[in-house]
Amino acid sequence: MKTSIGTWAYTIGPYETKPVDFDTVCQKLSDLGYDGLELGSFPPHPNPDDLPTKESRQAVVEKIKSYGLQISGIAANLWGENLVDAEDNSKYVAEFKKNCEFSVDMGIKTIRVDTVQPPTIFETVDYATAKKRVVDTWNECCDIAAEYDLAVTWEAEPGFAFNKPSEIMEILDAIQKPNFGFLYDTCHAQIMTVMGTRQNGEKEVFECQTEFLKMVGPRINHVHLIDSNNKCHQDANGEDETSAHPPFGLGILDFDKIVPAILEYHPADAWWTNDLCFWDDAWGATETCIKFMDKLNEKYSA
Repeated sequence: MKTSIGTWAYTIGPYETKPVDFDTVCQKLSDLGYDGLELGSFPPHPNPDDLPTKESRQAVVEKIKSYGLQISGIAANLWGENLVDAEDNSKYVAEFKKNCEFSVDMGIKTIRVDTVQPPTIFETVDYATAKKRVVDTWNECCDIAAEYDLAVTWEAEPGFAFNKPSEIMEILDAIQKPNFGFLYDTCHAQIMTVMGTRQNGEKEVFECQTEFLKMVGPRINHVHLIDSNNKCHQDANGEDETSAHPPFGLGILDFDKIVPAILEYHPADAWWTNDLCFWDDAWGATETCIKFMDKLNEKYSA
Protein backbone atom coordinates (compact mmCIF):
# COMPACT_ATOMS: atom_id res chain seq x y z
CA MET A 1 0.00 0.00 0.00
CA LYS A 2 1.23 3.48 -0.84
CA THR A 3 1.50 5.88 2.11
CA SER A 4 0.42 9.50 2.37
CA ILE A 5 -0.62 12.02 4.99
CA GLY A 6 -3.33 14.69 5.02
CA THR A 7 -1.84 18.16 4.69
CA TRP A 8 -4.76 19.69 6.63
CA ALA A 9 -3.02 18.53 9.81
CA TYR A 10 -0.54 21.38 9.26
CA THR A 11 -3.03 24.15 8.48
CA ILE A 12 -6.07 23.87 10.77
CA GLY A 13 -6.74 23.46 14.48
CA PRO A 14 -3.53 24.10 16.43
CA TYR A 15 -1.77 25.04 13.18
CA GLU A 16 -4.34 27.60 12.04
CA THR A 17 -2.23 30.52 13.26
CA LYS A 18 1.10 28.88 12.42
CA PRO A 19 0.59 26.79 9.28
CA VAL A 20 3.47 24.85 7.81
CA ASP A 21 4.07 26.06 4.26
CA PHE A 22 3.47 23.60 1.44
CA ASP A 23 7.07 23.38 0.23
CA THR A 24 8.28 22.53 3.72
CA VAL A 25 5.60 19.83 4.00
CA CYS A 26 6.60 18.30 0.66
CA GLN A 27 10.28 18.31 1.57
CA LYS A 28 9.69 16.59 4.90
CA LEU A 29 7.37 13.95 3.45
CA SER A 30 9.90 13.23 0.73
CA ASP A 31 12.76 12.99 3.22
CA LEU A 32 10.79 10.59 5.42
CA GLY A 33 9.84 8.29 2.56
CA TYR A 34 6.12 8.97 2.15
CA ASP A 35 4.79 8.06 -1.29
CA GLY A 36 2.47 11.04 -1.41
CA LEU A 37 0.26 13.58 0.29
CA GLU A 38 -3.48 14.03 0.58
CA LEU A 39 -4.31 17.62 -0.22
CA GLY A 40 -6.40 19.77 2.07
CA SER A 41 -7.36 22.23 -0.67
CA PHE A 42 -7.71 25.39 1.38
CA PRO A 43 -5.32 28.24 2.14
CA PRO A 44 -2.43 28.46 2.57
CA HIS A 45 -1.95 25.17 0.69
CA PRO A 46 -2.82 24.76 -3.00
CA ASN A 47 -6.52 25.32 -3.71
CA PRO A 48 -8.73 26.20 -6.69
CA ASP A 49 -9.12 29.86 -5.77
CA ASP A 50 -5.43 30.62 -5.33
CA LEU A 51 -4.56 28.59 -8.44
CA PRO A 52 -7.19 29.67 -10.96
CA THR A 53 -5.44 28.57 -14.17
CA LYS A 54 -4.31 25.24 -15.57
CA GLU A 55 -0.80 26.66 -15.85
CA SER A 56 -0.61 27.63 -12.17
CA ARG A 57 -1.93 24.23 -11.16
CA GLN A 58 0.47 22.36 -13.42
CA ALA A 59 3.38 24.23 -11.86
CA VAL A 60 2.37 22.88 -8.44
CA VAL A 61 1.96 19.37 -9.86
CA GLU A 62 5.49 19.52 -11.23
CA LYS A 63 6.77 20.78 -7.89
CA ILE A 64 5.13 17.86 -6.08
CA LYS A 65 6.61 15.43 -8.59
CA SER A 66 10.05 16.97 -8.06
CA TYR A 67 9.85 15.78 -4.46
CA GLY A 68 9.02 12.27 -5.65
CA LEU A 69 5.46 12.52 -4.31
CA GLN A 70 1.99 11.77 -5.64
CA ILE A 71 -1.42 13.03 -4.48
CA SER A 72 -3.61 10.34 -2.92
CA GLY A 73 -6.78 12.44 -2.86
CA ILE A 74 -8.31 15.80 -2.05
CA ALA A 75 -10.29 17.08 0.91
CA ALA A 76 -12.35 19.72 -0.87
CA ASN A 77 -13.15 22.89 1.05
CA LEU A 78 -16.91 22.38 1.31
CA TRP A 79 -17.21 23.20 5.01
CA GLY A 80 -18.46 26.69 4.32
CA GLU A 81 -21.44 25.29 2.43
CA ASN A 82 -24.89 24.18 3.56
CA LEU A 83 -25.99 20.65 2.74
CA VAL A 84 -28.31 19.09 5.31
CA ASP A 85 -29.96 22.44 6.06
CA ALA A 86 -30.17 23.77 2.50
CA GLU A 87 -33.37 23.74 0.44
CA ASP A 88 -31.32 24.79 -2.58
CA ASN A 89 -28.14 22.75 -3.16
CA SER A 90 -26.87 24.78 -6.14
CA LYS A 91 -24.11 26.56 -4.23
CA TYR A 92 -22.79 23.31 -2.76
CA VAL A 93 -22.88 21.62 -6.17
CA ALA A 94 -21.11 24.55 -7.84
CA GLU A 95 -18.33 24.43 -5.24
CA PHE A 96 -18.05 20.69 -5.66
CA LYS A 97 -17.74 21.02 -9.44
CA LYS A 98 -15.06 23.67 -9.03
CA ASN A 99 -13.06 21.23 -6.93
CA CYS A 100 -13.57 18.48 -9.51
CA GLU A 101 -12.08 20.71 -12.20
CA PHE A 102 -9.19 21.53 -9.87
CA SER A 103 -8.67 17.83 -9.10
CA VAL A 104 -8.40 16.90 -12.77
CA ASP A 105 -5.86 19.64 -13.38
CA MET A 106 -3.87 18.39 -10.38
CA GLY A 107 -4.00 14.74 -11.45
CA ILE A 108 -6.12 13.76 -8.43
CA LYS A 109 -8.44 10.74 -8.69
CA THR A 110 -10.42 10.80 -5.42
CA ILE A 111 -12.45 13.63 -3.85
CA ARG A 112 -13.65 13.53 -0.24
CA VAL A 113 -17.04 14.72 1.03
CA ASP A 114 -18.84 14.82 4.37
CA THR A 115 -22.29 15.92 5.50
CA VAL A 116 -20.96 19.33 6.69
CA GLN A 117 -23.54 20.01 9.40
CA PRO A 118 -23.24 18.55 12.95
CA PRO A 119 -25.55 15.83 14.31
CA THR A 120 -27.45 18.51 16.23
CA ILE A 121 -28.90 19.62 12.89
CA PHE A 122 -31.72 17.11 13.41
CA GLU A 123 -33.10 19.47 16.04
CA THR A 124 -34.13 21.80 13.22
CA VAL A 125 -34.28 19.56 10.14
CA ASP A 126 -36.26 16.32 10.25
CA TYR A 127 -34.37 13.12 9.46
CA ALA A 128 -36.19 12.22 6.25
CA THR A 129 -35.69 15.68 4.76
CA ALA A 130 -32.03 15.71 5.77
CA LYS A 131 -31.41 12.29 4.24
CA LYS A 132 -33.12 13.23 0.97
CA ARG A 133 -31.04 16.38 0.67
CA VAL A 134 -27.79 14.50 1.18
CA VAL A 135 -28.70 11.63 -1.14
CA ASP A 136 -30.05 13.84 -3.92
CA THR A 137 -27.08 16.21 -3.75
CA TRP A 138 -24.45 13.50 -3.68
CA ASN A 139 -26.10 11.59 -6.52
CA GLU A 140 -25.84 14.77 -8.56
CA CYS A 141 -22.25 15.28 -7.44
CA CYS A 142 -21.34 11.70 -8.37
CA ASP A 143 -22.61 12.30 -11.90
CA ILE A 144 -20.47 15.44 -12.11
CA ALA A 145 -17.43 13.60 -10.73
CA ALA A 146 -17.95 10.79 -13.25
CA GLU A 147 -17.59 13.31 -16.07
CA TYR A 148 -14.10 14.02 -14.70
CA ASP A 149 -13.31 10.33 -14.03
CA LEU A 150 -13.22 10.95 -10.27
CA ALA A 151 -14.17 8.72 -7.35
CA VAL A 152 -16.20 10.29 -4.53
CA THR A 153 -15.46 9.10 -1.01
CA TRP A 154 -17.62 9.90 2.02
CA GLU A 155 -15.89 10.32 5.36
CA ALA A 156 -18.44 9.88 8.14
CA GLU A 157 -17.41 11.44 11.44
CA PRO A 158 -18.91 11.73 14.93
CA GLY A 159 -18.99 15.49 14.43
CA PHE A 160 -21.22 15.32 11.35
CA ALA A 161 -24.81 14.23 10.75
CA PHE A 162 -25.47 10.56 9.91
CA ASN A 163 -22.89 9.05 12.25
CA LYS A 164 -24.68 5.89 13.45
CA PRO A 165 -23.96 2.57 11.70
CA SER A 166 -27.57 2.21 10.50
CA GLU A 167 -27.62 5.81 9.24
CA ILE A 168 -24.36 5.31 7.39
CA MET A 169 -25.70 2.19 5.70
CA GLU A 170 -28.91 4.01 4.73
CA ILE A 171 -26.89 6.65 2.88
CA LEU A 172 -24.64 4.08 1.23
CA ASP A 173 -27.62 1.96 0.16
CA ALA A 174 -29.38 5.00 -1.27
CA ILE A 175 -26.41 6.05 -3.42
CA GLN A 176 -25.51 3.29 -5.81
CA LYS A 177 -23.33 5.27 -8.18
CA PRO A 178 -20.30 3.18 -9.19
CA ASN A 179 -17.89 6.01 -8.34
CA PHE A 180 -19.28 6.55 -4.82
CA GLY A 181 -17.80 4.82 -1.79
CA PHE A 182 -16.94 5.02 1.88
CA LEU A 183 -13.80 6.47 3.37
CA TYR A 184 -12.86 4.15 6.23
CA ASP A 185 -11.08 6.14 8.94
CA THR A 186 -9.95 3.87 11.78
CA CYS A 187 -10.20 6.64 14.38
CA HIS A 188 -13.67 7.83 13.36
CA ALA A 189 -14.90 4.24 13.18
CA GLN A 190 -13.82 3.72 16.77
CA ILE A 191 -15.47 6.87 18.09
CA MET A 192 -18.69 6.45 16.10
CA THR A 193 -19.32 2.73 16.31
CA VAL A 194 -17.59 1.55 19.49
CA MET A 195 -17.96 4.61 21.70
CA GLY A 196 -21.16 5.94 20.10
CA THR A 197 -20.02 9.51 20.70
CA ARG A 198 -22.39 12.23 19.47
CA GLN A 199 -24.98 9.74 18.26
CA ASN A 200 -28.58 10.87 18.55
CA GLY A 201 -31.10 8.74 20.42
CA GLU A 202 -30.36 5.14 21.35
CA LYS A 203 -26.70 4.23 20.94
CA GLU A 204 -25.65 1.81 18.21
CA VAL A 205 -22.29 0.37 19.19
CA PHE A 206 -20.14 -2.70 18.61
CA GLU A 207 -17.59 -4.41 20.80
CA CYS A 208 -14.97 -4.00 18.06
CA GLN A 209 -14.94 -1.72 15.04
CA THR A 210 -14.20 -4.67 12.76
CA GLU A 211 -17.91 -5.52 13.03
CA PHE A 212 -18.71 -2.14 11.48
CA LEU A 213 -15.92 -2.61 8.97
CA LYS A 214 -17.62 -5.75 7.68
CA MET A 215 -20.83 -3.77 7.16
CA VAL A 216 -19.23 -1.07 5.02
CA GLY A 217 -16.35 -3.16 3.65
CA PRO A 218 -17.69 -3.70 0.12
CA ARG A 219 -18.18 0.07 -0.25
CA ILE A 220 -14.75 1.18 1.00
CA ASN A 221 -12.86 3.10 -1.67
CA HIS A 222 -10.35 4.99 0.48
CA VAL A 223 -8.66 4.48 3.86
CA HIS A 224 -7.36 6.75 6.61
CA LEU A 225 -5.17 5.00 9.19
CA ILE A 226 -4.68 6.59 12.62
CA ASP A 227 -4.93 5.57 16.26
CA SER A 228 -7.69 6.46 18.71
CA ASN A 229 -7.77 7.17 22.44
CA ASN A 230 -11.57 6.83 22.56
CA LYS A 231 -11.84 10.60 22.93
CA CYS A 232 -12.90 13.55 20.81
CA HIS A 233 -11.13 16.75 19.97
CA GLN A 234 -12.94 19.49 21.85
CA ASP A 235 -14.07 22.86 20.53
CA ALA A 236 -13.41 26.26 22.10
CA ASN A 237 -16.25 25.67 24.58
CA GLY A 238 -14.85 22.36 25.73
CA GLU A 239 -17.53 20.35 23.92
CA ASP A 240 -16.83 17.19 21.90
CA GLU A 241 -16.42 18.09 18.23
CA THR A 242 -14.96 15.22 16.23
CA SER A 243 -12.48 12.40 16.80
CA ALA A 244 -9.11 13.13 18.32
CA HIS A 245 -6.36 11.77 16.08
CA PRO A 246 -3.48 10.61 18.30
CA PRO A 247 -0.41 9.27 16.50
CA PHE A 248 0.13 5.52 16.33
CA GLY A 249 1.10 4.13 19.71
CA LEU A 250 -0.67 6.82 21.73
CA GLY A 251 -4.06 5.18 21.41
CA ILE A 252 -5.69 1.82 22.00
CA LEU A 253 -6.45 0.45 18.54
CA ASP A 254 -5.34 -3.09 17.70
CA PHE A 255 -4.09 -2.76 14.14
CA ASP A 256 -3.29 -6.45 14.03
CA LYS A 257 -7.06 -6.96 13.99
CA ILE A 258 -8.04 -3.93 11.95
CA VAL A 259 -5.53 -3.97 9.10
CA PRO A 260 -6.16 -7.57 7.95
CA ALA A 261 -9.89 -6.81 7.98
CA ILE A 262 -9.35 -3.71 5.84
CA LEU A 263 -7.14 -5.61 3.43
CA GLU A 264 -9.91 -8.14 2.81
CA TYR A 265 -11.52 -5.38 0.77
CA HIS A 266 -8.26 -3.84 -0.53
CA PRO A 267 -9.48 -0.42 -1.73
CA ALA A 268 -8.93 0.05 -5.42
CA ASP A 269 -6.77 3.15 -4.99
CA ALA A 270 -4.26 1.22 -2.82
CA TRP A 271 -3.45 4.15 -0.51
CA TRP A 272 -3.09 4.33 3.25
CA THR A 273 -3.46 7.95 4.33
CA ASN A 274 -2.41 9.04 7.80
CA ASP A 275 -4.69 11.64 9.39
CA LEU A 276 -3.33 13.77 12.25
CA CYS A 277 -6.13 16.33 12.14
CA PHE A 278 -6.25 18.54 15.27
CA TRP A 279 -3.22 16.86 16.86
CA ASP A 280 -1.12 19.46 18.67
CA ASP A 281 2.21 18.13 17.43
CA ALA A 282 1.22 16.73 14.06
CA TRP A 283 4.50 17.99 12.59
CA GLY A 284 6.56 16.10 15.15
CA ALA A 285 4.45 12.95 14.80
CA THR A 286 4.84 12.80 11.03
CA GLU A 287 8.00 10.73 11.29
CA THR A 288 6.73 8.23 13.85
CA CYS A 289 3.60 7.67 11.78
CA ILE A 290 5.43 6.73 8.58
CA LYS A 291 7.62 4.33 10.52
CA PHE A 292 4.53 2.64 11.92
CA MET A 293 2.83 2.41 8.51
CA ASP A 294 6.01 1.04 6.95
CA LYS A 295 5.98 -1.74 9.54
CA LEU A 296 2.34 -2.47 8.74
CA ASN A 297 3.22 -2.67 5.07
CA GLU A 298 6.07 -5.06 5.77
CA LYS A 299 3.80 -7.26 7.86
CA TYR A 300 0.57 -7.29 5.86
CA SER A 301 0.99 -6.09 2.28
CA ALA A 302 1.93 -8.55 -0.39
